[in-house]
Amino acid sequence: MKILAFTDIHGKTRLLEALRKKARKADIIVCAGDFTVFGSRAKQILSGINELGKKTILINGNHEDEREIERMCTKLPNIAFIHKKTYTHQGYTFIGYGGGGFSLADKGFERFTQKFIGKKNIILVTHAPPYGTGLDKLWEHRGSKSIRDFIRKAKPLLAINGHFHEHFGKKDKIGKTLLINPGPEGKIIEL
Repeated sequence: MKILAFTDIHGKTRLLEALRKKARKADIIVCAGDFTVFGSRAKQILSGINELGKKTILINGNHEDEREIERMCTKLPNIAFIHKKTYTHQGYTFIGYGGGGFSLADKGFERFTQKFIGKKNIILVTHAPPYGTGLDKLWEHRGSKSIRDFIRKAKPLLAINGHFHEHFGKKDKIGKTLLINPGPEGKIIEL
């Protein structure tokens, strides 16, 4: 399976055209949030994502209101909003958890993901990066310990995140789990 993953386009609709070209090579698209600037032009941007022509699974970032985005996505046939939900495609289960990005621990995330420990073929999509990796270091590590601990226990195949612009395009690993912040220009990931 080929995944086109992107994050943090922050309302830059010109980036959607570049993503459209990459989408031709993908089986599915993943957006890890912050596609708006504090919710502005959300409807227009979501319409543009819907028009990429492939099934897109999407979570909210810290710039979007989860209820508003979920409501808008129900009217767009190519978008599945997966905050605190899952989506299965070609035998892989995508686990989504959006928003946040500023706390070291997230009890809501921990409760939601507990049931996925021991499951196979899972892909984690969060806005926040896992703690203690090459994707969360600013002046110090600022990612989520809850996400890191889940990755260590559940061993997903892939963990996609965004949030820290300084790490766009970077990869790391926790055990065998590939971690990636694909950035706004997007990356094709092949499983």
